[in-house]
Amino acid sequence: MSVRVGIVGGTGYGAGELLRLLVDHPEVEVTQIISSSQAGAFAHAMHPHLRGRTLPRFISPDALADCDVLFLAQPHGEAQGHIAEYAARAERIIDLSADFRLRDAAQYTATYSEAHAAPEWLERFVYGLPELYRAQLLGARYASGVGCNATATLLACYALVKAGMINDAQPLIADAKVGSSEAGRTPTDSSHHPARAGIVRPFALTGHRHEAEVRQALAPYGWFDVRLAVTSVELVRGVAVAIYVSLPAGMAEKDIWAAYRAAWNGQPFMRIVHDKSGIHRHPEPRLLAGTNYADVGWEYDPATGRAALLCAIDNLGKGAAGSAVQCMNLMCGFEETTGLRFGGFYP
Repeated sequence: MSVRVGIVGGTGYGAGELLRLLVDHPEVEVTQIISSSQAGAFAHAMHPHLRGRTLPRFISPDALADCDVLFLAQPHGEAQGHIAEYAARAERIIDLSADFRLRDAAQYTATYSEAHAAPEWLERFVYGLPELYRAQLLGARYASGVGCNATATLLACYALVKAGMINDAQPLIADAKVGSSEAGRTPTDSSHHPARAGIVRPFALTGHRHEAEVRQALAPYGWFDVRLAVTSVELVRGVAVAIYVSLPAGMAEKDIWAAYRAAWNGQPFMRIVHDKSGIHRHPEPRLLAGTNYADVGWEYDPATGRAALLCAIDNLGKGAAGSAVQCMNLMCGFEETTGLRFGGFYP
């Protein structure tokens, strides 16, 4: 019997990516797509790439019915006000927003400058990054979203942090280049095409909200001073992160290889990209569009000990909907890669 899946907040780019992945998932049936503004419309009215696919029409929030898994793809701040209602309707919930990413209510307030509406729920959610929290996600009832920039930052540095090659005595200086779909579906002055095309525009060089997620996830290894700087570039999908660190004296290239292999071998969506030559010798987000893969790599200068730790993802895939479906697979006991095997395209 198929697992009945619903999506609340069904009109955004994240929801469109979820529907693309779920419509071909062999273990699920999408039974309801909730939208207060599009009730009665066909799914392809907002997601034209799904034209001709069998999906229900949008329904209004007051028509939400029971289901097995409920994805919440709403703007930040909305899910927390209705979480008890959603939990009464679904056995399992996966929230793509930032509402349940932080475990501590005080840290949430400090990060988002407002109190959480349901602080008692924060500890119930598993941070939805399977590469770090697979064991906790197995059979879990609630999983949070993961920030796309936080995903790329964590995956860029995790192998060396876990291996003890980076400690919290030095800051993690992360430079993220991001595409326009990070801004969401609703146009703004900064995302309007004439203002967005052809740019390399720094927009969040200090105090980015995803820093708190990265610190939380790395806390078992120390309290890291995460400094995330984000720049918009002319790209629709994608995040490319470079983290600049100094490695211990005497570190050899083979030591870095060993750490990366120890962290990522056997992880179905992690790929080490570190070739000696060629234009694609480093992780590149364009090659990951539409996929759930994360490509990681590095550049290292043994003479100085300086290194750049690299990660590229699709912000709508691995950075949002892809990881959410991967979480669902683990939570429901499906094979982890089900519905997520698309490997991208080139050129």
